[in-house]
This record gives sequence, C-alpha cells and structure tokens, in this order.
Amino acid sequence: MKKGDFIINQRNQKRTKVPRLVRMHADKMEDIEIASAGDIIAMFGVECETGTTFTDEKVRLSMTSMHVPNAVISLAVEPKDRANAANFSKALNRFSKEDPTFRVHRDDESGQTIISGMGELHLEIYIERMKREFACEVIVGRPQVAYRETILRKAEYVYVHKKQTGGAGQFAKVAGYIEPIEREEGTPYKEYEFDDQIVGGVIPREYIPACDKGFAEQLNKGYLIGAPIVGVRVALNDGSYHDVDSSELAFKLASMAAIRETMSSAGPVILEPIMHLGVEAPMEFQGAVTGLVSQRRGVIAGTSNSDNYVAIEAKVPLADMFGFSTVLRSSTQGKGEFQMTFDYYQAVPKSIQEELVKIYQEKKKNEAA
Repeated sequence: MKKGDFIINQRNQKRTKVPRLVRMHADKMEDIEIASAGDIIAMFGVECETGTTFTDEKVRLSMTSMHVPNAVISLAVEPKDRANAANFSKALNRFSKEDPTFRVHRDDESGQTIISGMGELHLEIYIERMKREFACEVIVGRPQVAYRETILRKAEYVYVHKKQTGGAGQFAKVAGYIEPIEREEGTPYKEYEFDDQIVGGVIPREYIPACDKGFAEQLNKGYLIGAPIVGVRVALNDGSYHDVDSSELAFKLASMAAIRETMSSAGPVILEPIMHLGVEAPMEFQGAVTGLVSQRRGVIAGTSNSDNYVAIEAKVPLADMFGFSTVLRSSTQGKGEFQMTFDYYQAVPKSIQEELVKIYQEKKKNEAA
C-alpha cells in the first residue's frame, strides 16, 4: 500500500485516498511512503471502526469479525457539567467505535447512561480519557438495579369515578379482582393479563379497551418503589355507566384508581433480578471464592474441577454483585474470572424490601420539597 492509493471500506463500500502513512515507535512517528505485508502502520483521517476491512479496488472480501465477549461490569455515568453534554456524547461514540467490548446504553427506567465493559479498570481508563481527551469530567455511580413488583394474593376492587364540572361530568364504575398469575419457581413472570368477564352490557363494549389500557398503564408504576408490576391478572366483571357522563377517559381513570387502591391489600412484594454466575479460579482459591459468593447472598448450584482449576456455578442477586470483579481479582492474585447472565426474578428478603421502600419514600419526599 502506497501513499496516495485508493482503498475501499468493505463495511460501507466508501472509497478513501490514503493521505499519509506512518510507522509508530512508542511515542515517535516515522513517515513512510509504502507499507508491505506484515507491517503495522497508522493512517490519518480515515473513518473506520475496530473490525473494519480495507482492500484495494480489485479484491472484494472481508475478514471474519473478532469474538467479542459479553460485558461483565457496568457503571452509571453523567457529565459533571451539563455544558459538556456534547463532548460527553462525542466521547462515548468514539470509544464505542474503537472498542467493541465497550458498550453504551440508556436505561429507560432510571434515565441513566450505562457504560459496560470487561472490568472496572477497563471502564476507569475510559472515564480518565473523557477527562483528558474531551475535557469532560463525569460523575460515576452504581447503576440502578431493574427491580419489579408483584402481588401474593387475590384482592377485589370496586371503584366509582365521579366528577362534576361546568359542562358534562365524568362517570365510570368498575369492579372485579386482581390476582397473581401462577408460575413455577425460577420461571419468568408474565407481564400482565386482562380478563374481560363483562356480560349483559353493564359496561358498553366500546369502553372495555379503555379499562384494559388504564389497568396496564397503572401497573407500569408500582405501589412500593415505583417499579413496574408483573405477574398480575386483572379481571373486570362488573360496573356501570352513565349515558351522558361516561367516556373512555372516565373508564380509564377509574381503572387506574382501582389498581392504586387495591394494591395494598394484595400483598405487594419487590422482585430483584437473580443472575447466573460462573466463576473460574485456581483450586487453591476455592474456599475464598465460595466465601465471596456466599457473602453476596449467592446460592452455589454446583462445582467442577479441571486442570487445577475450579469452576463454580451459582445464583446471586445482581444488587450485591457491584464491585465483585475487584474483590475477586484481589482474592485470587488476579487469576480468577467470572461471567454473569440474567436468569430470573425473585422476591427480596423482607429486611431489604423495607430498606428499599424507605429509600424510595425519602427520594419522593426530597423531590416534592
């Protein structure tokens, strides 16, 4: 490849002229005119990302993509100064392009920007680079765990929505019950089920979808900590309407209020994500690793030995896994590694539920103030 040659990006078929070729020597550059097979060189001003294949205009092929392991750790980040938001976005886009193991996404529930990578050191380097290369200092925090809520028992509801204003009023009455959807231990929770049991036209058919919409919308915000409610079946079996004052909006508002009022008597509980954890470490550290998992409310599912290494499988709550990579590294002389994937949701212990509710109430109080 010579300076001035044309090369083609096989990802987007964009044609680019080679502007300048350099050979790198630590922190020194040496300009060169030609690069041969086996040379490691750098170019300037060429748009690409890690894994891109360039060829001349005669050959059409692309190298197979590299294996990109799953991210094992995540952090919530935001710019310290809102004026740096543009630099913050630019930095994250740049890092994502150059490093396929660095991922960025926005958590819709918490509104946080989450960065994920191969370890805490990996992410710390990018945080430092944002500060040094993009003049953007960031606030780093633990990402919010995606909790859910559900109910433990059946509860009946009757709610009348009545409002009288200057013109036409609002009237809707809904009645029925909410109950947990049956499931086997360790299996996923269903989102929500609506059971329409209305007969005899006590509620006109055109208002039933509004009731369904109202129930679903209210279940998006839980009773205990505002997390989405899952595993709930809502049955609508009675009600009444007014020829003039009833409307879709009235029935939707009545349905939402019915759920709000009934949740407290249905035994609400908080659910936390349980992760499948796989840890590998030298046999000599088996006791230390088992202890680390147990300290994090982990339940050991099995162990196996091979070539002086032990593999431990466990189920652990995600909320207790932040900082695990650092502790594992220090406890195994840097030889331990782990993988973690989401498995299922499970009710949190009562003491933790009380703590989560207390934090949520304080947060709401501060927001109101």
